[in-house]
Amino acid sequence: MSKGKLAKFADMERYENVFQYPYSVVDNVPFDMKGHWCEEYFKNNNPIVLELGCGKGEYTVELARLYPDVNFIGVDIKGARMWTGATLALNDGLKNVAFLRTNIEIIDRFFAHNEVHEIWLTFSDPQMKNPRKRLTSTYFMERYQRFLVDGGTVHLKTDSNFLFTYTSYMVDTNNLPLIFRTEDLYHQDGLDDETKKILSIQTYYERMWLERGLNIKYQKFSLPHGISLSEPDVEIELDDYRSYRRDKRSSLEKAK
Repeated sequence: MSKGKLAKFADMERYENVFQYPYSVVDNVPFDMKGHWCEEYFKNNNPIVLELGCGKGEYTVELARLYPDVNFIGVDIKGARMWTGATLALNDGLKNVAFLRTNIEIIDRFFAHNEVHEIWLTFSDPQMKNPRKRLTSTYFMERYQRFLVDGGTVHLKTDSNFLFTYTSYMVDTNNLPLIFRTEDLYHQDGLDDETKKILSIQTYYERMWLERGLNIKYQKFSLPHGISLSEPDVEIELDDYRSYRRDKRSSLEKAK
């Protein structure tokens, strides 16, 4: 029998690999580990990689298995979902995984300058009508610059043509160094070894998109310090299918 939400939240309160600081309490609870994740939690000097909007945390856990010499932190506000990955990591004895339950809008409160090396955005909600909530918008990029190392890598893996197109315009508009971009990850020739390596990891929803015949899109780019970012001024056709927990939109609609 699966656990209910209350039982999962009770587990999360005692899990040593979970840190819970939602927006409603963060102002009243100092986060002393900011700048000290490696020293105080991971007990090593390995690079830190974040997965923002990690959902159940399965991708975070699989990345940790694949790269044991890297520290991974999954971030999401949905604690009942995050329970899955946190439980799996504990049961498997993975010491290079942690989970932070908080609002991504305040993510820069938890990490110090140059503390994070890479960011993963996997199947994020494209937020087609609200760019300030879009995780690849310049609003968020400016926050990432506060804790990402200079030239740190941002990965986007998505089924959404809207989010992929918007992110491509954002990268190109701001002349961010593009490392790799493909509109069909699983049918792309000439992939580098590291990109091939991550193809072994597929989330539940990724498998669902593939079964529906949707292309999985992927790009990674560098985010330097010391540059001002501008939002792309472009109209992009909205996704015309019902994605998981996303409102259905007409393909004739447009958004900025």
